[in-house]
Amino acid sequence: MKVRVLGCSGSIAANCRTTSFLIDHDVLLEAGTGVGDLTLHEMRSIDHVILSHSHLDHIAALPLMVDAVASSRTTPITVYALAGTIAALQMHIFNNVIWPDFSRIPTVAMPFIRFQEIHIGQTFTINNKHIEVLPAIHTVAAAGFSVSAINPDNHQGKCWVYTGDTERNPAFWERLNQLNVGMLVIETAFSNREKDLAHRSLHLAPSVLADELAFIEESRSFPIYITHTKPAETELIMAEIQQFDHSQSPNLHRMVHDIRRMCIGQEFHL
Repeated sequence: MKVRVLGCSGSIAANCRTTSFLIDHDVLLEAGTGVGDLTLHEMRSIDHVILSHSHLDHIAALPLMVDAVASSRTTPITVYALAGTIAALQMHIFNNVIWPDFSRIPTVAMPFIRFQEIHIGQTFTINNKHIEVLPAIHTVAAAGFSVSAINPDNHQGKCWVYTGDTERNPAFWERLNQLNVGMLVIETAFSNREKDLAHRSLHLAPSVLADELAFIEESRSFPIYITHTKPAETELIMAEIQQFDHSQSPNLHRMVHDIRRMCIGQEFHL
């Protein structure tokens, strides 16, 4: 299974694209502005889109991507999302005011997109990829995801785990400690100087990230990639993370974490 980082920024700027990951060639997890760097051929190959929540930085490219390739497709693109996310997309995006309702055109029987409701704790399979919907704590209905390849012997490979946008999330760590994790992608949207804003908007700052990582069981070791940083604060956020010490989280000394900055264009094989 290959994961390609199309976008991993919390906002836009030169060389910054918002959250989007291409898994193999056919599954798009999040539809941020990074999708715009795909070729038409690459976009045509995407049959499935998985969304964590309805915020613009995670869905901005979806209506434009569908518009770009719909005339050359013969089947609908399936969009997997929580009920609240689907309702928001139908009310605020595909509403024939902001954008055409691609779930009903060209016909109701054969639309350009088809919504598939998912729920926290659910597992489903897409083309030999096992997906589990994980809990997230955010200002709107939100989820994280675990994705793993199903091998020819019907065993799952290591999991690529993505928190989605979230603040403190005990249920997420409880489940993560039960998974065969190959890597973790976790958001840290704000620096410590903006930690109050991070708390109000239900995002992480480095000081809270330190507390959260302390929930990882001592025996577990895997690379941790930081995503969703605000472009103006990325360098500061990463510097604060690299300066983690026991004063920030007394339990963090149980494990030396391999924490890295996620960058656009990276590819991971699991």
